[in-house]
Amino acid sequence: MTRAAFERQLNEIQEDMLVMASMVETAVLQSIEALKTRNVALAQRIIEHDIDINQKRYDAEEKCVELISLQAPLASDLRTIISVLHITVDLERMGDHAEGIAKIALMLSDEPPLKPYIDIPRMSEIAIRMLEGALDAYRTRDTDKARRVIDMDDEVDALYEQVYRELLTFMISDPKTIQRATYLIWVAHNLERVADRVTNICEAVVYLVEGRIHDLNVSTY
Repeated sequence: MTRAAFERQLNEIQEDMLVMASMVETAVLQSIEALKTRNVALAQRIIEHDIDINQKRYDAEEKCVELISLQAPLASDLRTIISVLHITVDLERMGDHAEGIAKIALMLSDEPPLKPYIDIPRMSEIAIRMLEGALDAYRTRDTDKARRVIDMDDEVDALYEQVYRELLTFMISDPKTIQRATYLIWVAHNLERVADRVTNICEAVVYLVEGRIHDLNVSTY
């Protein structure tokens, strides 16, 4: 393989990763929309399309292994490949979290609303802003931005704690709400995990640029 061909394939796997990220972003946002609007058809589509996100991960892994085996990449190129591998795993798991929310949306579709959806959509909005920021940091190789994105995780953690405590209060005051409240706690937990996985992407950006692995998610939560 010529150097030009190698660089072309390296660019392709990074572009594929960004396409996968867009799919994940859509899945997360639509899962919350399905929950809010009781849109059963939308929830079912998210669940069905999760296999497409999974396939993107498997394709990326195959291409990365092929590049490593055929080219013996230089240190900087190898870091790029390793970063793509790590990021696609986290993106695939985010897709699983979106699928989990969609399944809960189906479970709650025939149930009366427990409370207005305010904090859970806020969690999703922050998590998506984090994802967009992390991907922009990747594109621009901006480690300062990656670190700023990680700082946003505290906002998601704080909202999760707020949602958890509020729903626990519902369960204590009225046992009939326990099932619905538990489902909503699961939704909030999925969103909290999405944000955590974004911090992993930010750490991959720092590794890509600086060549060092850091645990940057030192949360106050």
